[in-house]
Amino acid sequence: MVTATLTSKGQITIPKSIRESLHLHTGDRVAFLVHGDAEAVLKPVTKSVDEVFGTLRDKAQPRRSIEEMNAAVAKRMRARRT
Repeated sequence: MVTATLTSKGQITIPKSIRESLHLHTGDRVAFLVHGDAEAVLKPVTKSVDEVFGTLRDKAQPRRSIEEMNAAVAKRMRARRT
């Protein structure tokens, strides 16, 4: 069991092993789900599409229009059928 200490300001540092296990990074949000009087569960809050939009984009790749993306998907689907 991994433990942490509550500070006088009510703060807890989430241990590194837990952050890695939950894939938590600086700025991520977590929710606390309280069960009764003696148990709480820490759960990562899923990010919205707006928050992660563009994070996987390779800056070296030119931007593509929706039409170009649709054409590329259609071409790939045709290729898979043959």
